[in-house]
Amino acid sequence: MLKIEEISKSYGPLKVLDDVSLVVEQGEVVSVVGASGAGKTTLLQIIGTLDRPDKGRVIYDDIDVTHLGDRQMARFRNEHIGFVFQFHNLLPEFTALENVCMPAFIKGTPVEEARREGMKLLEFLGVAGRADHKPAQLSGGEQQRMAVARALINRPSVVLADEPSGNLDSHHARELHQLFFTLRDQYHQTFIIVTHNQELADMADRKITLKDGKKL
Repeated sequence: MLKIEEISKSYGPLKVLDDVSLVVEQGEVVSVVGASGAGKTTLLQIIGTLDRPDKGRVIYDDIDVTHLGDRQMARFRNEHIGFVFQFHNLLPEFTALENVCMPAFIKGTPVEEARREGMKLLEFLGVAGRADHKPAQLSGGEQQRMAVARALINRPSVVLADEPSGNLDSHHARELHQLFFTLRDQYHQTFIIVTHNQELADMADRKITLKDGKKL
């Protein structure tokens, strides 16, 4: 489903990734671990088409996204990749449901259709009763569930999560961790998760370790 072939990336004299290759199958949950500065977030950004590698290829179902133009890449990202970040990145002026639906609006999905799909996701995630609340009115766990729903709204090929539980207490972190596997089982969703949380890393189907930009 997803192939990363010999990815390298440098920032000036600093080589952040060094010939990293990886294959991820549909429905697989993969964790990426390593010390700070090992290249984990850079790898996730390249997989997510937020950055381009200096060398190598990222291939989704035979589409080499590294050779797409900027506009094509942005459209591919919107339609095929979901993101969950540590600090949620919800827009404070919009309701929870509007935040969830934002990628669908950008895609051009009709408003009512996007709202119906968004509410289905919020119901599945147990936070439908908070749909009309602004992010500031939600708990950290509720905000992160909204972020997960937003990542899923366009039914992406893969969800990329960067320290998704890093800003949550232990109770909400465990709930979020279990949610990823429930979503995998329910929707056959693929996850690549960068994390320092050893419990989450060990729950994954496969754990990838980066050290000094190399995959061990």
